[in-house]
Amino acid sequence: QVQLVESGGGLVQPGGSLRLSCAASGSILRLAAMGWYRQAPGKQGELVARITSGTIPNYADSVKGRFTISRDKAKNTVYLQMNSLKPEDTAVYYCNTNGQLRGGTDFISWGRGTQVTVSS
Repeated sequence: QVQLVESGGGLVQPGGSLRLSCAASGSILRLAAMGWYRQAPGKQGELVARITSGTIPNYADSVKGRFTISRDKAKNTVYLQMNSLKPEDTAVYYCNTNGQLRGGTDFISWGRGTQVTVSS
């Protein structure tokens, strides 16, 4: 199947930056969209940013102008550059992707999540 491994989370002060990475591995024929979701304690999960196979991004209104999503197709990796972080960005961030396996089966895969904490 497909495994997603996230990295780059941590503790940062308000106004600081972090860069998340998510690498996909496995019997991948092609990846379609890749994205980042987050869930804060006591809140509903939300889409943060998503990028299509044609590298067209879209963002939640709450992160527009602060976060940038990008992908390296050769490495099956998606990145999330987070600048001007705010305490309300504190959450577990999950990577997500979908596509096709080499056998032709469609798949959807989630990472295990990486904690981002914005606090002074």
